[in-house]
Amino acid sequence: MARLLVDGNQPRHAGATQFQLRQWIDLAPFEDFVGLTIESAENGEARLSMPFRLCLANGGGVMHGGALVTLADTAVAMAIKSILPAGTVFATTELETRFLAPVQEGTVVALARVRGPKGRTFHGEAEVRDAAGTVVARFHSIFRIARGQGFDDPPDG
Repeated sequence: MARLLVDGNQPRHAGATQFQLRQWIDLAPFEDFVGLTIESAENGEARLSMPFRLCLANGGGVMHGGALVTLADTAVAMAIKSILPAGTVFATTELETRFLAPVQEGTVVALARVRGPKGRTFHGEAEVRDAAGTVVARFHSIFRIARGQGFDDPPDG
Protein backbone atom coordinates (compact mmCIF):
# COMPACT_ATOMS: atom_id res chain seq x y z
CA MET A 1 0.00 0.00 0.00
CA ALA A 2 1.23 3.50 -0.79
CA ARG A 3 2.32 5.81 1.98
CA LEU A 4 0.76 9.24 1.56
CA LEU A 5 3.12 12.08 2.41
CA VAL A 6 0.37 14.73 2.22
CA ASP A 7 -3.39 14.81 2.70
CA GLY A 8 -4.77 12.41 0.08
CA ASN A 9 -7.44 14.90 -0.93
CA GLN A 10 -4.84 17.42 -2.11
CA PRO A 11 -4.32 17.95 -5.86
CA ARG A 12 -1.45 16.14 -7.54
CA HIS A 13 1.59 18.37 -8.10
CA ALA A 14 3.85 17.17 -10.91
CA GLY A 15 7.43 16.85 -9.77
CA ALA A 16 6.51 16.77 -6.06
CA THR A 17 6.82 13.56 -4.07
CA GLN A 18 3.39 13.27 -2.47
CA PHE A 19 3.31 9.49 -1.93
CA GLN A 20 5.69 6.55 -1.93
CA LEU A 21 5.19 2.90 -2.73
CA ARG A 22 6.66 0.73 0.01
CA GLN A 23 7.91 -1.81 -2.53
CA TRP A 24 7.93 -2.34 -6.30
CA ILE A 25 4.87 -4.59 -6.40
CA ASP A 26 2.47 -2.52 -4.35
CA LEU A 27 -0.80 -0.62 -4.58
CA ALA A 28 -0.97 3.04 -5.57
CA PRO A 29 -3.27 5.38 -3.60
CA PHE A 30 -6.33 4.90 -5.85
CA GLU A 31 -6.00 1.11 -5.87
CA ASP A 32 -5.76 1.09 -2.08
CA PHE A 33 -8.75 3.47 -1.88
CA VAL A 34 -11.02 1.06 -3.78
CA GLY A 35 -9.88 -1.87 -1.62
CA LEU A 36 -7.69 -4.00 -3.88
CA THR A 37 -5.48 -6.71 -2.40
CA ILE A 38 -2.49 -8.25 -4.17
CA GLU A 39 -2.65 -11.96 -3.39
CA SER A 40 0.23 -12.97 -5.67
CA ALA A 41 2.37 -11.58 -8.47
CA GLU A 42 5.18 -13.59 -10.02
CA ASN A 43 6.48 -14.88 -13.33
CA GLY A 44 4.16 -12.70 -15.41
CA GLU A 45 0.99 -13.70 -13.57
CA ALA A 46 -0.97 -12.02 -10.78
CA ARG A 47 -4.01 -12.61 -8.61
CA LEU A 48 -5.77 -9.63 -7.04
CA SER A 49 -9.03 -9.40 -5.15
CA MET A 50 -11.53 -6.73 -4.12
CA PRO A 51 -14.54 -6.96 -1.81
CA PHE A 52 -17.85 -5.55 -2.99
CA ARG A 53 -18.54 -2.62 -0.70
CA LEU A 54 -21.59 -0.42 -1.11
CA CYS A 55 -19.44 2.54 -2.24
CA LEU A 56 -18.51 0.48 -5.33
CA ALA A 57 -22.13 0.00 -6.44
CA ASN A 58 -23.70 1.61 -9.47
CA GLY A 59 -27.26 2.98 -9.49
CA GLY A 60 -28.65 -0.51 -10.08
CA GLY A 61 -27.03 -1.86 -6.92
CA VAL A 62 -24.41 -4.03 -8.63
CA MET A 63 -20.64 -3.53 -8.63
CA HIS A 64 -19.70 -0.64 -10.90
CA GLY A 65 -17.99 -1.67 -14.14
CA GLY A 66 -15.23 0.84 -13.49
CA ALA A 67 -14.35 -0.97 -10.26
CA LEU A 68 -14.08 -4.27 -12.15
CA VAL A 69 -11.90 -2.65 -14.83
CA THR A 70 -9.69 -1.14 -12.11
CA LEU A 71 -9.22 -4.59 -10.60
CA ALA A 72 -8.38 -6.22 -13.95
CA ASP A 73 -6.08 -3.42 -15.14
CA THR A 74 -4.17 -3.40 -11.86
CA ALA A 75 -3.84 -7.19 -11.92
CA VAL A 76 -2.22 -7.01 -15.36
CA ALA A 77 0.06 -4.19 -14.16
CA MET A 78 1.20 -6.31 -11.20
CA ALA A 79 1.85 -9.26 -13.54
CA ILE A 80 4.04 -6.94 -15.63
CA LYS A 81 5.85 -5.61 -12.56
CA SER A 82 6.63 -9.21 -11.59
CA ILE A 83 8.96 -9.51 -14.61
CA LEU A 84 10.32 -5.96 -15.02
CA PRO A 85 13.17 -4.34 -13.10
CA ALA A 86 11.99 -2.17 -10.20
CA GLY A 87 11.35 1.42 -11.19
CA THR A 88 10.53 0.72 -14.84
CA VAL A 89 7.94 3.22 -16.06
CA PHE A 90 5.04 1.78 -18.10
CA ALA A 91 1.37 2.47 -18.70
CA THR A 92 -1.85 1.06 -20.13
CA THR A 93 -2.32 2.31 -23.69
CA GLU A 94 -5.34 0.24 -24.74
CA LEU A 95 -7.93 -1.83 -22.92
CA GLU A 96 -11.08 -3.74 -23.72
CA THR A 97 -13.49 -5.30 -21.25
CA ARG A 98 -16.38 -7.62 -21.89
CA PHE A 99 -18.83 -7.75 -18.98
CA LEU A 100 -20.53 -11.14 -18.69
CA ALA A 101 -22.48 -11.14 -15.41
CA PRO A 102 -23.36 -8.71 -12.60
CA VAL A 103 -21.63 -8.79 -9.23
CA GLN A 104 -24.11 -8.36 -6.41
CA GLU A 105 -22.04 -9.30 -3.35
CA GLY A 106 -18.87 -10.94 -2.11
CA THR A 107 -15.27 -10.66 -3.22
CA VAL A 108 -14.21 -10.57 -6.85
CA VAL A 109 -10.87 -11.99 -8.01
CA ALA A 110 -8.85 -11.12 -11.11
CA LEU A 111 -6.41 -13.65 -12.53
CA ALA A 112 -4.01 -11.93 -14.93
CA ARG A 113 -1.17 -12.96 -17.19
CA VAL A 114 1.01 -11.13 -19.68
CA ARG A 115 2.92 -11.83 -22.85
CA GLY A 116 6.04 -9.86 -23.62
CA PRO A 117 7.71 -7.65 -23.71
CA LYS A 118 8.09 -7.48 -27.45
CA GLY A 119 10.14 -4.34 -27.68
CA ARG A 120 8.32 -1.97 -25.33
CA THR A 121 4.93 -3.70 -25.59
CA PHE A 122 3.15 -6.12 -23.26
CA HIS A 123 -0.18 -7.81 -24.02
CA GLY A 124 -2.21 -8.62 -20.93
CA GLU A 125 -5.39 -10.45 -20.14
CA ALA A 126 -7.39 -10.97 -17.00
CA GLU A 127 -10.43 -12.97 -16.06
CA VAL A 128 -12.56 -11.61 -13.23
CA ARG A 129 -14.64 -14.05 -11.16
CA ASP A 130 -17.21 -13.51 -8.43
CA ALA A 131 -17.29 -15.32 -5.08
CA ALA A 132 -19.15 -18.27 -6.65
CA GLY A 133 -16.45 -18.64 -9.32
CA THR A 134 -18.59 -17.26 -12.16
CA VAL A 135 -16.62 -15.36 -14.79
CA VAL A 136 -18.07 -11.84 -14.66
CA ALA A 137 -15.62 -10.06 -16.99
CA ARG A 138 -12.82 -10.70 -19.49
CA PHE A 139 -10.19 -8.01 -19.95
CA HIS A 140 -7.52 -7.51 -22.64
CA SER A 141 -4.96 -4.73 -22.65
CA ILE A 142 -1.79 -3.35 -24.13
CA PHE A 143 0.86 -1.74 -21.93
CA ARG A 144 3.89 0.16 -23.17
CA ILE A 145 7.20 0.77 -21.43
CA ALA A 146 8.34 4.40 -21.59
CA ARG A 147 11.23 5.12 -23.96
CA GLY A 148 14.81 5.31 -22.75
CA GLN A 149 14.75 2.38 -20.31
CA GLY A 150 16.61 -0.23 -22.36
CA PHE A 151 13.59 -1.71 -24.14
CA ASP A 152 13.58 -0.96 -27.86
CA ASP A 153 10.84 -1.47 -30.40
CA PRO A 154 11.62 -4.11 -33.02
CA PRO A 155 12.85 -2.68 -36.35
CA ASP A 156 9.54 -3.68 -38.03
CA GLY A 157 7.54 -1.44 -35.68
